[in-house]
Amino acid sequence: MRASTTTDPRRPTDRPRGVGGALYGRRILLVAVITAGSLVAVLALGAGWVYSRLDGSITTFDAKGIDRRRPAPSFAGQNILVIGSDSRSGKNSKYGGGKGDVGRSDTAFLLHVYADSKHAIAVSIPRDTLVDIPRCRLSDGTWSRPQQNVMFNSAFTVGLTAAGNPACTQNTVEKLSGLRVDHTVVVDFRGFAAMTKAVGGVPVCLPKDVYEGDLNPNLGARGKLLFTKGRQVVSGQRALDYVRVRHGIGDGSDIGRIQRQQAFMSSLLKKVRAEGLNPTTLLPLVEAAARSMTFDPGLGSADKLLSFALSLRGVDLRNTRFVTLPWRYQGARVAIVQDEADALWAALKADRTIDGVDAGGRARPSGPSSPHSAATVSGEGISVSVYNGTTVSGLAARAADRLKGAGFTVTRVATADSQTRTTTLIRYGPGLAIQAKTVGRLFRGARFQRSSEPAITVILGTEYANAPDPSASVPAPLPTSLAGTSRSAADGICSNLSYG
Repeated sequence: MRASTTTDPRRPTDRPRGVGGALYGRRILLVAVITAGSLVAVLALGAGWVYSRLDGSITTFDAKGIDRRRPAPSFAGQNILVIGSDSRSGKNSKYGGGKGDVGRSDTAFLLHVYADSKHAIAVSIPRDTLVDIPRCRLSDGTWSRPQQNVMFNSAFTVGLTAAGNPACTQNTVEKLSGLRVDHTVVVDFRGFAAMTKAVGGVPVCLPKDVYEGDLNPNLGARGKLLFTKGRQVVSGQRALDYVRVRHGIGDGSDIGRIQRQQAFMSSLLKKVRAEGLNPTTLLPLVEAAARSMTFDPGLGSADKLLSFALSLRGVDLRNTRFVTLPWRYQGARVAIVQDEADALWAALKADRTIDGVDAGGRARPSGPSSPHSAATVSGEGISVSVYNGTTVSGLAARAADRLKGAGFTVTRVATADSQTRTTTLIRYGPGLAIQAKTVGRLFRGARFQRSSEPAITVILGTEYANAPDPSASVPAPLPTSLAGTSRSAADGICSNLSYG
């Protein structure tokens, strides 16, 4: 097993400073493997025996390439990035066709599991989406230069290694969405084929007959019939061909292919749920996943993986949605419809579903009656300096506005020397303890510290960044076009199969 961890040797301080060839289908199996197969194993077979069988098969990628300046952790819900590698190296050449020693990825989606553990949404990111890629760590330990307005799938190829660069893709998704990715998983051709066999095949539906030339347009001929129109069950190479086919169906685009792969994922989830928690049928699925998938170190052991799976057992098919990042064509590439994408990311940050449901699984303060609402706190005559101890942009300014709204005088807004603070700290000088306590009423869970300086200073932590803000407005409703084109895991396998 390859495993790596990273630690920051710098000691955080709180001293304030001044202002200064595609495979979307692999993701399909991945989610089902984690949510169902692993859960079955731990419940039905006993944790100890399963752990011993899985631990030796789990591979992790080096997390040193994950950027330290990233979105703050979310204490509500989880974000899982799923990447499909279409590397042709090694045994993958048997399934993918062709050869090549560079790990590539034309597949990625971000799965957001809401805090209530009952809702989930998978946001597909088209491979041709034009994005900015931040600096990424190379295999020799150096870092690449940032790139602007390039194809999203090029992030995985940074460094040109057979294993690809999942940390670079994770950095890119965090920059794109503003969401912190809690876990990242990579699966390849061979793993996808093995997992479809492990479940005994997946029911699918084709809107028309499909020929070899539809799978490989370079063939120069129609070729033999691969799939007949209508319902059928696929596994192994045929499942791989189904999720890879693009030409000859719909408009022949990757966007259309995403629609069918989302239908594939829905079908797989239905089958796993219908068969029940049966160790005889599902243990092979768990083992196939462990052998073929690469995980971030946070999921790099059987106990971590299975604990994560257990956290997802309450998600219902009807509450599992699939959407594509809002897009438009820009020549031969895909551009993001930014206002709609921003609304989507904001909804996920607030744990609101695309239908407007609050799935945060927690009580939200509402209006002046909240004991921590600015309307119930009077800051008249109290001066405060505010420093941002996190990497969340604009957090100090947001807190300052809230303080001002409660009547406090804000004397300074700046950034702290360390941006790794978790708990908000309120420092106060001689004779200011009571006033500091008044300030603390706006910062739930803050820690207090005496100081020799005759002032009150607030150094914000990520707990404040992620806490519900009584004064914050509810995110704007998502565009009807986005909610209307989403897919539920409970939908029929022949519905909404292709864009165009």
